[in-house]
This record gives sequence, C-alpha cells and structure tokens, in this order.
Amino acid sequence: MRILIVEDEYSLADVIATKLKEEKYEVDISTDGEDGLFNALSNIYDLIILDIMLPKKNGLEILNELKENNILAKVIMLTAKAGLDDKLKSFDTGADDYLTKPFHIEELVARVNVQLRKKFKNKIKDIIEYGDLSLNIRTSSLTCINTNESINVPYREFMLLEYFMNNKETIISREQIYDKVWGLDNDFESNNLEAYLSFLRKKIKIIGSKVNIKAVRGLGYRMEI
Repeated sequence: MRILIVEDEYSLADVIATKLKEEKYEVDISTDGEDGLFNALSNIYDLIILDIMLPKKNGLEILNELKENNILAKVIMLTAKAGLDDKLKSFDTGADDYLTKPFHIEELVARVNVQLRKKFKNKIKDIIEYGDLSLNIRTSSLTCINTNESINVPYREFMLLEYFMNNKETIISREQIYDKVWGLDNDFESNNLEAYLSFLRKKIKIIGSKVNIKAVRGLGYRMEI
C-alpha cells in the first residue's frame, strides 16, 4: 500500500517515511502544497499524511480539492495547530484523523494502520481471481485453477501482478504502472519493466494458465484471456 506525506519540514517527513517503510509501506514525500496536491490527485495513494501549514497551498485547501475530485485516499492531518476550531474544520472538510505535533512516531504508525484497515476491511481478500488464475495475497502464491499448479511470486512481481489482476481487461499505461508499483520519484527504465513482465509471463505459462499480459501498441498493457 502506498502513502504520501505532505510536510514542508523534510527532516520530519523523512523520519516518518523511514518508519513507514519499515512497516512495508511504499512512501513518497512532497514538501509544498502545490506539489502535494499534484501528487495526491494522481489517485495512486491509499493514505495521505497532510500538514496544514504548507507553502504555496495549505493543507485544508488540498483536502477540499481532494474531496471535490473524489479522491478516496484516507487522510490524516499532522499539524502543530491544536485548536478545536482547526480540528473541527479538518473533520468537516473530510479528514479521517487528526494528530498534533509533537507526537510519538509509534502513535502515528498505529493511526495509519487503523485507517488502512478501515479502508480495506470490506475490500481485502486473501485470494484474487481472474480466469484460471488465483493469487493468494497472504502467501504470494500464484495458482492455475485448471492445472492445480502453483508458483511463488517475488515482491515486486507480486505488486505488478496484483495491479493487473485488480484492473483485468483494462489497458494500463507504462506511467500508471511506474507510479503505482515503483512510485512517482522512481528512476525506473522501460526495459526493466519489460523484464519484469517477461518474468511474470513465464510464471503464468509454467503453471499452465491461459491468462496473458499483452502489449497494446502505443497505449500500454492489458491482462486478458
């Protein structure tokens, strides 16, 4: 799951990001409001940690635009503004939680975990299926239902496969894949994506599945039977 931190104090944002990465989250950082809003509107984040007092655009303005654009990411306000009016305004605008500075990093992580469990409690399934493929989220095991053959999928290939299976029969652009699987600030090269897709195709073929990930010329890729 991917998290965006919008915080103008980079040293603090970096500490939070490091801790969240230890919890196996993918994390990006924006240090001003305009950049934060631009990234948040990409709709690739499951949760956003948002300061109120930011250069260029404040956190409440960002929050309001996110709700107007139907961005479904959970939002935790993380700010030095401890007044009741600020808290109520944040909740009225659509914040899911509010934590004031100074804070304990362990409490922030706990609040992140709670919000993401709320978001996905009705969506998370142990198994994702498409065609004759069955992907076990807990064990990273891919099984062909017809042949009953299974194979384990490494972490990054798993993220890529999960993304395709959750968007089956939909054309996904290279840029969408880079952003969702590797993050906005990646220096990933296109030939590396081809290599990962080749690994996945081979695994799907090895277990005898009829599912394939096909290139759509000039547009991207699509998982189909």
